[in-house]
This record gives sequence, C-alpha cells and structure tokens, in this order.
Amino acid sequence: MPMIVVMEDDAGTRMLVASVLKKDGYIVLTAEDGEQGLKLVEQHRPALIISDVQMPGMNGFQMLAAVRQNPLISATPVILLTSLQERGHMRLGMNTGADDYITKPFRPGELREAAAAQLNKRAMQAALQSMAVGAAVQTALEDQKHKLAKLYEQRLAKELSDRWPAGDGNSGDERFEQATVLFADMLHYAALAEQLSPAELSDLVKRFYGSAGDTVHLFGARYMQFVGEGMLAVFVDSTDTKSVNHGLRAARAALGLVDSAHRMRLFLRTHFAGHELPRFDVSVALHSGAVTLTRLQDPLHDTMAQTLPVGDAVSATMLLQKQAPAHGWAIAASVSMLRGVTGAVRTGGRALIELPGRSAPLDAAELTGLAL
Repeated sequence: MPMIVVMEDDAGTRMLVASVLKKDGYIVLTAEDGEQGLKLVEQHRPALIISDVQMPGMNGFQMLAAVRQNPLISATPVILLTSLQERGHMRLGMNTGADDYITKPFRPGELREAAAAQLNKRAMQAALQSMAVGAAVQTALEDQKHKLAKLYEQRLAKELSDRWPAGDGNSGDERFEQATVLFADMLHYAALAEQLSPAELSDLVKRFYGSAGDTVHLFGARYMQFVGEGMLAVFVDSTDTKSVNHGLRAARAALGLVDSAHRMRLFLRTHFAGHELPRFDVSVALHSGAVTLTRLQDPLHDTMAQTLPVGDAVSATMLLQKQAPAHGWAIAASVSMLRGVTGAVRTGGRALIELPGRSAPLDAAELTGLAL
C-alpha cells in the first residue's frame, strides 16, 4: 500500500489524520514539525505528504519549498492543512507548489477524498491517454476540423434514440450516488436581445445551443435540458464510455462549450460588423454529487411526462455558475469535482465562493484545460 507522511504539531489532529488513513490501508509515518517530517520524506520517499501550515521551527511552506528543491522527492504530491481563519494561506500554498489543501476542521471523508485523488493521479493520466475518443476529441477542441463533424454524425445517428430521455413517461426515477452536473449560460444575453431583432437573436441562440447540445451528447451526457437562456446537463458513469469517468467527460464538454463561444464571436464579428455588440461569452460551472432524475407525470395527459434533475449538486452548480463571472473564470469547477479528475486537467485560480442561500462557501477553482 502507498506510504503517506503526516506532519502536524497538534497531537490530536495528527492522531486523527493517521487513524483515518490507516483505516484505509495506507502506511502512515508521522512527525511533529516540518524538519522531522522532511527527514522522513527524504529517507522513505512516500507517495504523498500531508502537512499542517503553522508548525514550530520549519513550517509547512518552508517544508514544501525544501521538497520542491530536492530532485529526488520534488514530484511528491503535497496536501496542506489550514484553518478557515487562514484563507490567505491557500493562495500562497497553491502558488508555491502545493497540490491541494484542506481547511480545518475537516471531515474524515474529505481527507480520504483528497488523499485518494493525489494517489490516483498517475492512473488518471494513463486513463486520459487511452480515452476512446481522445484523439478525435482533442483535435475537435483545438480546431473543430472535419473529423469532429463526422464523429458527431456517427454518434448522433447511432445513439440519439438510446441515450436521450425518450419522454414516454414509462420509466421511473433514476438515482445516481455520484454524477457531474454541468450548467452553462450565455453572458450579456439581455444586451444582445436589445440590439438584435427577434429573428437574429433566434438564429444566434439556435447556432450556439445546437452546437452545445451536440457537444454534451458527444461526451455522453445522460440528460440535458434548457433552463431559460442556460443549459443543464448531467453526466454519469455508464457502460459504453470505456472507463472514462463522468467528471472527465463533463470537463471536456465544458471546454468544448467555451470553444463554441469563441466560434460564435467570430460569427458575430463577420455577420454583424456594423453593430457594436457586447462580447459573446459563455459561463460554465461543474460540480459533482448525488443526483436523481425524477419523472413528473402530467395528471391530465398520461402520455406526457417530463424528467427533472434534482439534488443539492444541481442547485449548487447553478449557483456556482452565477458567481463565476465575478472571478473572471470561464469554467468554475468545485474542488470535489476536480479531485475526481486530478492529473487529467489543468486549473487556474482557486477560491472559497459564497453561494446565496447556502450556509458554507463552496471550494472551487478555474478549469483551464486538459493535462497534456
């Protein structure tokens, strides 16, 4: 089993972290400060380091710098432990080479999730390389060449009737313990509506969401619906995606939507050269959790039914999307979602984002691309 070195000056917290990890079968070595912990890392070369930030002598940042400067251990992933009162530390920690951080007090499940994400990084990178649609999709996201169009046609023709909800009202609710929710919305829609005629606006919406619908279907969305000017999609694990998990497929779809927005900007620039239109942009949010696709039957019409995605993951995703533009992020992803694709994607800024109506902020980061 992988070895983990834990550095924590508080005996109670050190014992808790070690106990949780040992129950999962990991080999755990502990140290009371950064200097002792660094010696253990240099001697045993563990698979993961978990360290408190505030420690006597050598603190967590100094230990992290020493690890990154030693070529024999520089690639070892590091998770920092910090308190909510020390939020400024998370930015410093990520900028100085930390792979993740956890705020204290933390739940044992959060610790397990963060540790597993770092230890599974290599496996995720291998899965990324062997993705069934990897070569075609990578080409598609870069330049949307003719191969993408052909792939769209093949998959849409073969799978549309099987994979999209039929709407016949005969199936019951579908419950998924883990799914990834994607919500995308057009920015500056009101300003565009003010300057374009209804026919022009209709054409714009059809062009963008026609491409967007194809994109989420290409990446195996289980469900999709339009919400106002936005689009909601749910990705779940299924038997025909060849071990590509729902989080990674949702991330690829989100990047595809941002690419579609770029093409829409070129279209507007060409066809509305005389208009001073606002910049066409899309804002996307991703979050993972339990989701239920519930069937709502029309009491007056037995043949008419609708599917409604429900659950905290759905509402949190939609709230996260509303906050993302304030951070300048095209794609905002919760850290819980990103931990499922560690090693397969690149991220930018990270922040604790306050969501209206929720008691605690959501830990989120900017998704910038796929790992190469």
